[in-house]
Amino acid sequence: MLLNDLLSADAVLPNLKAANKKQVLQDLSERAARISGLPEREIFDALLQRERLGSTGVGGGVAIPHGKLTRATRIFGVFARLEKPIDFEALDGAPVDLVFMLVAPESSGADHLKALARIARVLRDATQVATLRAARDAAGLYAVLTQQSAPHAA
Repeated sequence: MLLNDLLSADAVLPNLKAANKKQVLQDLSERAARISGLPEREIFDALLQRERLGSTGVGGGVAIPHGKLTRATRIFGVFARLEKPIDFEALDGAPVDLVFMLVAPESSGADHLKALARIARVLRDATQVATLRAARDAAGLYAVLTQQSAPHAA
């Protein structure tokens, strides 16, 4: 699974201004609703429900919030680079500035896990992360995220 299967160019936010985790999740939910036609509140509630189980801040300034929705018909994502890093209650305690949100159908099963694994592989690559942080705009971020032609081994 490639990231361009999950991410459209209009799902990339290059300088998201957010004061806290909840605001990030709200802003990502709003963009996801616009892209998918799904109700913004349902997306936000699914993300919050998952965060209650434990933070999706995976370390290194990266978070991968995700949720499953009954009405979702496909797996898709929204990526944001935050203007200022925020506390996401990440595993390593570091503030987060790169967020890749994933929404999946309730019935997606292993495909949801494969998508999460693919995102995690890209966002734990130090070169990729540095390039994302240095990208100038949404087009640059999208190009970095979707440039890989084949999945790397875990």
